[in-house]
Amino acid sequence: MELFTKEESGYKYIETDPGNNTTLLLLHGLFGALSNFKSIIDHFNGRANVVVPLLPIFELPLRKLSVTGLVDHVNQFVRFKNYTSVNLVGNSLGGHVAILFALDRPDILRSMTLTGSSGLFEAALGSTFPKRGNYDFVQKKTETTFYDPAVATKELVDEVYDIVNDRNKAIRVIAIAKSAIRHNIGDRLHSIIRPVLLVWGKDDTITPAFVGEKFHELLPDSRLFLLDKCGHAPMMEHPDEFNKLLYEFLVEVKEI
Repeated sequence: MELFTKEESGYKYIETDPGNNTTLLLLHGLFGALSNFKSIIDHFNGRANVVVPLLPIFELPLRKLSVTGLVDHVNQFVRFKNYTSVNLVGNSLGGHVAILFALDRPDILRSMTLTGSSGLFEAALGSTFPKRGNYDFVQKKTETTFYDPAVATKELVDEVYDIVNDRNKAIRVIAIAKSAIRHNIGDRLHSIIRPVLLVWGKDDTITPAFVGEKFHELLPDSRLFLLDKCGHAPMMEHPDEFNKLLYEFLVEVKEI
């Protein structure tokens, strides 16, 4: 399915089937793009209304740029679209945003799926932020996101390279990463009583497998799957397995 981004009232997003009663709201990570979710969009096209809002990491005023600022944006977007129930899917930073949204809006949350989510522990930048002007360094840093470095396509590396070589964008990435570390939500997870699916890569070096296990321990109604030979983005490295788990979960919670 070809991806078309809509722009309305300051929001940029993909929406596949507005008439469908099941809304699957996908939230991308810090270096993520709408294309990261293409396999999910293709798999669930015709089965759900798959919605992917672009998180305004590079558009929000700096004073509002934080994890909670992104949650506010998603809240406003959901109200703008008049969604009355949502099934959240969040990767990395998007998982963190999903969790805070779930805490804010339990009235419309039907289920939540987290994969490589921040919120408890993350080493997103490690000790070395990708160096400006050094393409090889950026490529190697991008490749460490995945178990299989081949998943880091030239297109993906180019996107990251563009971000770190734009001073304004780089500042924003650092600001959001620091905000995510400050907003640890471990002591609030018990409040989320809706069903949660956790899909983690066993070889995730950013939010290691023990983070998924800790989420499983703290979330009252959760189920955890650890994928072999998989890094920080299971939906990109193992799309068929990820989509099978997500589909079976949505069937279990009677959303599909």
